Amino acid sequence: MNFTSTIDEFLSFICEIVWSWPLIIFIMIIGIYFSFRLGILRFSALKLSMTSILHHEESEGDISVFASLCTALSSTIGTGNIVGIAVAISIGGPGALFWLWISSIFSLAIKYAEGLLSIKYRKIGRDGRVSGGPMYYIELGLKDHPVFAKILAKSFAIFGIIVTLLGTGTFAQSNSIAVALQSSFGIPIVLSAILIGLLTTLITFGGLSRIAAVSEKLVPLMAVFYVGAAILVLLLNISSIPHAFSMIFSGAFSTDSIFGGGIAHIVSVGVRRGIYSHESGLGSSAIASATAQTNSPARQGFVSMSGAIFSIIICTMTSLVLILTCDATGLFSGTCELKGAALTSCAFGHGLGIIHIGKYVVDIGISLFAFTTIIGWNYYGEKCTQYVFGDGWITAFKILYIACVAVGPFIGINTILLIADILTGFMALTNLIGVVKLRKDVIQETSDFWKSHLSL
Repeated sequence: MNFTSTIDEFLSFICEIVWSWPLIIFIMIIGIYFSFRLGILRFSALKLSMTSILHHEESEGDISVFASLCTALSSTIGTGNIVGIAVAISIGGPGALFWLWISSIFSLAIKYAEGLLSIKYRKIGRDGRVSGGPMYYIELGLKDHPVFAKILAKSFAIFGIIVTLLGTGTFAQSNSIAVALQSSFGIPIVLSAILIGLLTTLITFGGLSRIAAVSEKLVPLMAVFYVGAAILVLLLNISSIPHAFSMIFSGAFSTDSIFGGGIAHIVSVGVRRGIYSHESGLGSSAIASATAQTNSPARQGFVSMSGAIFSIIICTMTSLVLILTCDATGLFSGTCELKGAALTSCAFGHGLGIIHIGKYVVDIGISLFAFTTIIGWNYYGEKCTQYVFGDGWITAFKILYIACVAVGPFIGINTILLIADILTGFMALTNLIGVVKLRKDVIQETSDFWKSHLSL
């Protein structure tokens, strides 16, 4: 066994500890608590999460509510919604989708709380620009414990910087784009790296307004393109849909599964994939939410909820395509040797009835999802850098970020991604401590909103 393999095994062990049941249960308990305490799961709340996207008001903020949502979605909807969900269904079976739904339903409340707090405790600079997110609502919201709050807030921001640079927004995304473009269009890796680096430079050095402008165009486009292709697969295989749902519900409670580990294993896979896909509890999207032109913390909370709902929809569409085509791909029979993007490509190909077209659907989807993740996470890392080191370090961060994006297609990223996953867990933990401690603020703001909303 070589040194690299030993390091990877050790990091995998640490990652499994960080993202083990204690953290998952902690996230779920918080989600369940807020869901029932705030009444988030009632129809009126879910309806508001959709209609609030189009709400407009004259208020402080850098970009429109819709633009802030697209910026948040640009980083949330990534390759994990295509590749990650394929891995989850492969190892957890169709029942994993059921537990993804369950965990995601309760996680909506966490997303709501993060969006609410991002507006309530955002900071307006002398130049009128907004800064917000977990580091600000932790520091400003926990002012009765200033030392603890400062340590917790800085810890979140430092973890955020490292996670941003080590893979969440850089290596993994540019690597995925380069591989996808080479696979479908024969574009050399070197050329892809140059193009990705140049586009990232042009967009990120244009600031939030340019990032938001690109996100506003790309996010709806990629969502319609990918979801549209998935819906077409569903329509072409509509007679098999009842059986697919039967597999999902029966598989969710299977005690004797070819996937091993029984119910506990299936639940773990589904819950973890849900958390990874919509990032509820991580706090990253709250950084984008803080920029919205709104004075209503609760309304922005509902907008944040809608972002999580969109992510769940895309994961569900990918999962259904995989399940509907499982006989053709051999996914659950033990004969399938495909993994990740290759498996999803094959599933789309069989579902659409034209094998080769599946590769184009998935590779184009991966390229769009990954690129928006690159520009979205750049903004998160930039604001974390600003919080920890000040404005003078933002340009240095951008240069380092772009360099990481450009070299991503050429490096082995397994070790780097393991480190990023570990630090993402710590990011989530620091954010969730802040959210829990500020629960009274979330409850009060929500109560005030419902009273004023119902009186209109």
